[in-house]
Amino acid sequence: MAGAGRHQEVPARQAATEGGSQPEEKPSPRKRSPKPTAHKRDYVCSVRLNDDEKTQLAAAARATRTSLPAFLARSGLAAAQDLDSTAAAIAGHRELVTELFAARRHLGQVGNNLNQIARALNTGAHPAELDAVVAAVQRAVSRVQAATDRLLDQR
Repeated sequence: MAGAGRHQEVPARQAATEGGSQPEEKPSPRKRSPKPTAHKRDYVCSVRLNDDEKTQLAAAARATRTSLPAFLARSGLAAAQDLDSTAAAIAGHRELVTELFAARRHLGQVGNNLNQIARALNTGAHPAELDAVVAAVQRAVSRVQAATDRLLDQR
């Protein structure tokens, strides 16, 4: 108890001013100056993202030391300022998606033909269309592979 009585007489602030231990002060949060009225953002837009998109965008926002909404606004504005490149990228992506859907339809048709040939082979027949269907399968696989490679190269 002897040590406790000694500190009761001297307030902590006074001890700090006489070269004693400094009380820990929490740093005050950095205050931002308000944006000028001309640059203030008044409108709110809602964006829906899946988990992967949110993770990727949040990581990009952290890398640029901005919040996710600020990152989305700035990147959207950058894309809007270069519409030729943005439109080309979007058109290229749509073209790839269209190609993948067309290849999917083609594979469905070829799969139907393969089922008919398998049925004929199981009855002992040798359909004349066998070689044509195998060639169509190879073309469809090449189409899907080419579209997938182009899609992966864009990333």
